[in-house]
Amino acid sequence: MTYNEAKEHAPGRLHAIFADPYTAFDNQVIERQLHLRVAIDVLLLQPMARGRLTLRVIHGWENGGFEPADLKHSDRPIGSLEDLRRVTEHYRQAFEALEPPPRDETSLLAEPLANAIDAAEAKGQAVDEETRTIPARWPAFEHGLALYTFFKVYHRLTYGEDDTYRSAHCLTPDGVREIHEFHLEEGEFAVAAPAEGSTDDTVLILHKSQLKPVLQLLEGRQANA
Repeated sequence: MTYNEAKEHAPGRLHAIFADPYTAFDNQVIERQLHLRVAIDVLLLQPMARGRLTLRVIHGWENGGFEPADLKHSDRPIGSLEDLRRVTEHYRQAFEALEPPPRDETSLLAEPLANAIDAAEAKGQAVDEETRTIPARWPAFEHGLALYTFFKVYHRLTYGEDDTYRSAHCLTPDGVREIHEFHLEEGEFAVAAPAEGSTDDTVLILHKSQLKPVLQLLEGRQANA
């Protein structure tokens, strides 16, 4: 297994700020709100101010389903909270009109997974049906661990997670990314941040149901700035 592609619970930039990010956002922590404001500023508001923030809204998985082909998304650049408000309103209008949510044509999992399997088989590796269809077995082929890492992020953002915070490192086609996950009473979202010093975009990832809560969270942070 190519474990160099990803590492769970890897220290990230929040470890340079908090003694223990894994407990910094727990409800019983007295300074929880301060910690949250600092994290949002570092991970989201600073990239947004530089014009380097992309919003990724995911949807399509329902009733426990997790087929890669069913996962849909839309990516939009976010240069201000007004941009985020417009995206939120677009999704609200689609829901009220009983229209499909906005979606990009590119695939987050299905196409990259097929390409990784094709590449493995081209190198002579046999990939059986269970390995193809069971995400936990994807690390058996090159780039499979990275795909599995993001699969788990998308799955937790869709169906929930008990841990308030998680971090990981993942090697993507665009370089190494720090993945910060937040599962809070105010909202659930993940941030895929490039290495420090990079000019690449930070990606804010959330399920469509979390658009309004996360918007309110960011609005509250900006109002208190």
